[in-house]
Amino acid sequence: MPFTIFVRRNRCLGLLTLVLSLSLVIAVSRASAQTFETTGLQPLPPYGVFSTFSAESLKQNRVGLGLSLGRSVEPNFYRTVLQFAYGLHDRFEVLMTLPYVWDWQGDVEGFEDVTFGIKHRILDEDKYTPAVAYLLMAAPGSGRSELSTGGMVGAGLVITKKIGPFRGHANLIYANPGESDLHDSYTLNLGTELAVTNNSHILAELVGRKDFYKSKINLLEWRLGYRIATTENIFTTIGAGFDIKNRTPDYRLMLSVSIILSPEKREIQKVYEE
Repeated sequence: MPFTIFVRRNRCLGLLTLVLSLSLVIAVSRASAQTFETTGLQPLPPYGVFSTFSAESLKQNRVGLGLSLGRSVEPNFYRTVLQFAYGLHDRFEVLMTLPYVWDWQGDVEGFEDVTFGIKHRILDEDKYTPAVAYLLMAAPGSGRSELSTGGMVGAGLVITKKIGPFRGHANLIYANPGESDLHDSYTLNLGTELAVTNNSHILAELVGRKDFYKSKINLLEWRLGYRIATTENIFTTIGAGFDIKNRTPDYRLMLSVSIILSPEKREIQKVYEE
């Protein structure tokens, strides 16, 4: 009889250990999945720093295209971002950001939600006041389930001011996810550009974000970089981001190329009268 009781106790302990182990694995998996950092709407270079928007925008009828590659470490994954922008007016532009992620958690690969937005400058910069613009954005739930928030709507405020060789930008952005079990997102971006030459700038940025998957700040990062106009309308940007106070990721590397297409210039035909 004592032996039977001992076996039953061991079985109960084994079953309890198995249940606790499975619960721990599930909890760790969920926690790991919730560390994912969504991309959202991004500025097309050179009308911004990295993630910080400038109140300046594309001129009317100009088209902008961009492609960027990023490598994040802890968590480890790669991200490619395709961007599009079009100037409806000198003060008003439409934007699109389409991110693709691979090697997330070793085997997850796919698109995030594509994000559409508009940026409208409502106040031009003068000697004493900054330029002010607002952002409106929306995303359908188009991405892979592990990388999607089920859609999103949001809005933001953009402020830009030039002081000497520096041009500073501040953004405050709010977004509401489509998935009911996710949290609202809040982002504060502070960025600056220092003109080194007519064609090159040193970039610095501070990003703080409470993303959809957390109830507190999960991204706090310094970013430094360099942008050069390799031709009149082609811009190449390299940069690196560094974690602050054990936020994630530990660090990231970034490379982007963008091109601004001007409308075709029509040749003026001269008419001569005899």
